[in-house]
Amino acid sequence: MNRASLAKKPSDVASMFDEVAARYDLTNDVLSFGQTKRWRKKLVQALAVQPGERVLDLAAGTGSSTEPFHDGGAEAIACDFSLGMLQVGKRRRPDMTFVAGDGMNLPFADDTFDAVTISFGLRNIVEPEVGLREMLRVTKPGGRLAVMEFSDPTHPAFNTVYNEYLMKALPPVARAVSSNPGAYVYLAESIRAWPDQNELGGIIADAGWSGVLYRNLTGGIVAIHHAVKPAESR
Repeated sequence: MNRASLAKKPSDVASMFDEVAARYDLTNDVLSFGQTKRWRKKLVQALAVQPGERVLDLAAGTGSSTEPFHDGGAEAIACDFSLGMLQVGKRRRPDMTFVAGDGMNLPFADDTFDAVTISFGLRNIVEPEVGLREMLRVTKPGGRLAVMEFSDPTHPAFNTVYNEYLMKALPPVARAVSSNPGAYVYLAESIRAWPDQNELGGIIADAGWSGVLYRNLTGGIVAIHHAVKPAESR
């Protein structure tokens, strides 16, 4: 598969991530100039998970984003629809729980988790609004959501430089380090097509979440949206 379409057929996107699984974490570190780990630390701090809580990490890939919750004593589940990603993660961390699942039809009961999170994966769900409602369904009343996604840099000059990097510099770098450079063309295009911070906040609220707030990281390249499931969810 040379290039993923923004139409996002689930089978195509899953296949794309299967192909990049072996070097996925390395490629992310290179393309983000080492920022990925720092961003994930901010997410962990924002979600404030306590030992013993149940946490769903959706679009978890190889489980690198799930590790801090598991290692901190939470009952954390890494869920993804790419079997290739899950297999790489299970080989690396056999002590962690990995579950195959579709973000639009999660294989969990209602009101299961104290916290749900998704990092850089909401864009890859065919219908993000459906995915957000599914996350709401499996979260306990009063439970928390944290969505980390690429967003719009807040400074106009920085925004211009960033978009130049996405479309011109990212593909050549990906060719050097990734097993499927075409996947990163999809990445760049999907980031540019993604809603900005305020629009995404509205989408999260429309899915039934309350108290939606966001925090910009690295000048707005990435934003973390926080929300809570109402005591009586619709």
